[in-house]
Amino acid sequence: MSWGYLLRRLAQLVPTSALILLVGFALIHLAPGDPVLALAGEHGDAEYYAFMRAKFGLDQPLHEQLFTFVANLAHGDLGTSYVQGRPASQIILERLPATLLLTATALTIASILGLGFGIFTATRRRAWQDTTATTVLLATYAAPVFLIGQALILLFALGAGWFPVQGMTSAVTPSNGFSHAVDVAHHLVLPALVLAAPEVAVIGRLTRVGLLQELGSDHVRTARAKGSPPPMVVGKHALRGAVMPVVTVIGNRVAHLASGAVVVEVVFGWPGMGRLLVDALRDQDSPIILGIFLLVSLTVMTANLITDLIYVWLDPRVLFS
Repeated sequence: MSWGYLLRRLAQLVPTSALILLVGFALIHLAPGDPVLALAGEHGDAEYYAFMRAKFGLDQPLHEQLFTFVANLAHGDLGTSYVQGRPASQIILERLPATLLLTATALTIASILGLGFGIFTATRRRAWQDTTATTVLLATYAAPVFLIGQALILLFALGAGWFPVQGMTSAVTPSNGFSHAVDVAHHLVLPALVLAAPEVAVIGRLTRVGLLQELGSDHVRTARAKGSPPPMVVGKHALRGAVMPVVTVIGNRVAHLASGAVVVEVVFGWPGMGRLLVDALRDQDSPIILGIFLLVSLTVMTANLITDLIYVWLDPRVLFS
């Protein structure tokens, strides 16, 4: 891989990050509503409101607030939460592991099942298995995430009793050790499946289309003529070409997973950044909102960078296109 390509991609992150910071700050601070009124109530006196605005720097002009925020951000300081009175970065980092666990598990499930469904349907084109699996994938993609979540809760949590309804751990489980890990995994199954469901449909459909195109190409027909067994034809000759656009889509779907995680965490009571964001939006807690916005934006940019590097590794011709 060319180091020049890597450096160019890294250099592109600087102006992109600056633009995201500027737009995010402007949107949050210019949005209707007053965080002081949300925090102190609408029946306080003017002196108390002035004190609260001075305490959080909200009495300064918007450009001065931006300069102060950027200066503090350079030292890793996102400001102080209006509601909790603690550093916003500390609050977000406390919730980050739960969200990372949920989204990483969902992305892994979506990638494995999506590729599996795509290979299964492409190798059984126009058979009843292809029609059935394709119908299921389309229905899964069309259904809202919260509806899928409620359906799985009714079926497998309240109905069959196989999984817990909400939360990340049980109150009676030890806080560490193997039992704790098993308990977390037990609580993780349903929210991860719900979050992964739309992504399985996207990856599965794209894999099917790409694999069908590769199976009709000249080099695959040549491999078949030489007597290569069908699994080798699919896995060695066809899948490599078909998986390249899938890699790009998987990287780009990180943003969709992040947005879907907000709904899934609320439905399942998962203690991650999604629930924290919902609470911050309700309370107009700007440092928390902006901190999550920046963290998600940087995560998406990093995922896109990694995706581009993997794409170059799979097909070095991209460097010369």
